[in-house]
Amino acid sequence: MTASTVAHTTFVIERELPASPRHAFRFWSEPELKARWNDCHPDWTVLEDSFDFRVGGIEAKRWRMPDGTELAFRANYFDIAAGQRIIYGFEMSHAGKRISASLATIELLPEGAQTQMRFTEQLAFLGPADAMAARISGTGTGFDRLVEVVAREAASVH
Repeated sequence: MTASTVAHTTFVIERELPASPRHAFRFWSEPELKARWNDCHPDWTVLEDSFDFRVGGIEAKRWRMPDGTELAFRANYFDIAAGQRIIYGFEMSHAGKRISASLATIELLPEGAQTQMRFTEQLAFLGPADAMAARISGTGTGFDRLVEVVAREAASVH
């Protein structure tokens, strides 16, 4: 891809969370719970970590990977309906260059005692074309960890 080329896509990832929407929401809104599933690279050095979960708030993370390259994530929260919905815009940078900008919507839909989580991302990808699939796949892998963490917590309560 050239610097002037951008690839656009919208994708949806759904997961069943073994918790009520109100409880599942906590894994997005509380820093300690979010870190349990979102801090997935123990060999990365955290250089910045701020979390201001409110409408107008900013979440920012920056890491140094083992090869010395930096990766950064910065999000702005636009809409939060506790236990129901989160809408935020975010950008990711690799080695100081922006590689993507996105609008994400998380919907937490009740299904009996569980929650159907629907994540929709509208992605403008500026990185190499072959890296876009890995970026989307990585998002799904993160949500697999979320399911595992919520399930472990649910099991420890019972």
